[in-house]
Amino acid sequence: MASATPKQELDPKYDHYDFPTISPTTLPGHPGHTTPEQDAQVHQLRMKLESAGYTDRLDTLTLLRFLRARKFDVALSEKMFVDSESWRKEIDLDNLVRTWEYPEKAQVAQYYPQYYHKTDKDGRPVYIEQLGNIDLAAMYKITTSERMLNNLAVEYERLADPRLPACSRMSGKLLETCCTIMDLKGVGITKVSSVYSYVKQASAISQNYYPERLGRLYLINAPWGFSGVFNIVKGWLDPVTVEKIHVLGSGYQKELLSQVPPENLPQMFGGSCDCPGGCGFSDAGPWTDPAWAKPAKWEQKTENSVIDNTATNPGTIPDAGGKAAEAGVPAGDEIKPAPALQ
Repeated sequence: MASATPKQELDPKYDHYDFPTISPTTLPGHPGHTTPEQDAQVHQLRMKLESAGYTDRLDTLTLLRFLRARKFDVALSEKMFVDSESWRKEIDLDNLVRTWEYPEKAQVAQYYPQYYHKTDKDGRPVYIEQLGNIDLAAMYKITTSERMLNNLAVEYERLADPRLPACSRMSGKLLETCCTIMDLKGVGITKVSSVYSYVKQASAISQNYYPERLGRLYLINAPWGFSGVFNIVKGWLDPVTVEKIHVLGSGYQKELLSQVPPENLPQMFGGSCDCPGGCGFSDAGPWTDPAWAKPAKWEQKTENSVIDNTATNPGTIPDAGGKAAEAGVPAGDEIKPAPALQ
């Protein structure tokens, strides 16, 4: 069993956190609630990756996310991690996140708004997507599929740091997931074929390379018949994932506002927030508040800088001592397309 007193074993070589490391999610396998066997699996995975030559992203919180995504099967977790690192190298993500510029964002947002905006009642970043106006033909006159996917990857990096650490500092607990609002208003069957290829690629990035990032998902303005389809699809999903998904029609405001404070929710979704210049471009949240924000690790010029985390991490120091479809294992929090759609 996990320890009754929340604590997390830390590795002094890799675990240089400056935010809380105890998860409010008390299920075994989450930081602060691991079993001795799970702690041993973290060490085993780290040693296997070190022996293969990997030196980055071997911190405990990251390895636990990969292990949870593969039900603590070390071999499958190792494959998932290696696949992720290969993809990162392929698109040069470590450099991309430092240098990325996306001047076409405002134009692309006319067809496909995607943005982080403030927090939900649990303190997690709120991520919003509006799919109703997607027009790939028009969008590809503005940008390319590659740039759109690279921007998605960069935003995932920025979610990991600085967004989630800032939210964790403000809430006083470790937050590793976000609250997603996906607006399906205007999405009809005629648009499915034109956007499926891109959406499938975007979903693969989330599913294969950023495990355990889904906290809650609200599908709002779901069209007629969508709930029936989802009732079939959820039979193929991990039960833990299903509990996080809420399919709502046009009368979604009451349930959505039970999770997101009205002052944090844009007016167009029933909230009271009206950021100057538009909520979709404000990037408002703890990550832009000097009281909680700190430079992201990828912004720091000095490498391997050590942060004193004694005050924020009441943990202990341990003693010395491939893709989801290919692996055939559910990817934890991620949503997969139904087999009939693949």
